[in-house]
Amino acid sequence: MPLQVPGFLLRRLYVRGSLRGTDDGFQLELKNTLGSGYARRLLPLKVNGEALPLESCFFEVEGERHSFADVTPDSPFSLALNRTSVLGGEGVGLPEGVVQITIGFDVQGLGELSFSVKDAPASD
Repeated sequence: MPLQVPGFLLRRLYVRGSLRGTDDGFQLELKNTLGSGYARRLLPLKVNGEALPLESCFFEVEGERHSFADVTPDSPFSLALNRTSVLGGEGVGLPEGVVQITIGFDVQGLGELSFSVKDAPASD
């Protein structure tokens, strides 16, 4: 049976206040202070419980954007210790007020992990 990781620990990855609308959707930041890890699959982001198409979800590494659909066991998503990663969705606007974002991934030895955060989009 895979080890269970409590949601309150996973929520510590989210950089509070980083949620913001962009010209083509939204983005947020994760900062890994828990320990290096690799996801062999990223699950679609959810906004208020509604899953986005996987192809609309992205992450940025060193300024280069990649689709969640590109993540495979042979090409995993790396969440290095103390590195900030940008995740987001294209083609969807955020509603006004507090929004719930659900982030999920499949980690070898742990299985599917997910967590939700609630935050209001930052106004620039």
